[in-house]
Amino acid sequence: MNVLKPHCPPHGALFYAAADYPKQAVIIEGEPHRYQGRYFCSVYGSSVFSVSEEEIEIHLGTLDSPNQLKATYELWNIRREHWLPQFPNVERYERNRQD
Repeated sequence: MNVLKPHCPPHGALFYAAADYPKQAVIIEGEPHRYQGRYFCSVYGSSVFSVSEEEIEIHLGTLDSPNQLKATYELWNIRREHWLPQFPNVERYERNRQD
């Protein structure tokens, strides 16, 4: 029997992509549900964006049009699966950018 000791990140996804914007560059329409700085669709419960002191992090899966953005950095590489391919030309951080 395997004993699992789950890590409790802000999301439980193996792959996670988001676009970070300064707070003043984003206008939120509608009334999402909120929990500890994370916001969810009030109809389906899907995670849509999160808010920190300076930024709004928008989950790429919520955008209407794909292929608008290019990755510039990758966080939490300390927990990165070894079999994932390397993304070219991106900065890599073991944890958060501030670390």
